[in-house]
Amino acid sequence: MMLVLTYDVDTTDKEGEKRLRKVAHLCERYGSRVQNSVFEVMLDPAQLVELKSGLMKIINDTVDSVRIYRIGSTYQNKIEVIGKSARVEAGEPLIV
Repeated sequence: MMLVLTYDVDTTDKEGEKRLRKVAHLCERYGSRVQNSVFEVMLDPAQLVELKSGLMKIINDTVDSVRIYRIGSTYQNKIEVIGKSARVEAGEPLIV
């Protein structure tokens, strides 16, 4: 399933900056960054549980937030990009 994941990490202190880097690094393992704090990810249910568990271990839930939007399997008709788009769209074949 296609998901859009966004996060807002409080970076007013060094610990927040560290959490921000950890959240970004974890998200990069699962999907494509499409904007600074926005990722498109293709996951099965088990991977989603794993990602959410990892995020919950990193963030401070009193000052940080993560939002996950489930787009579903028919995401091609639900995403419209105006302007610069990702080099490789999520779910598209990558030929190396």
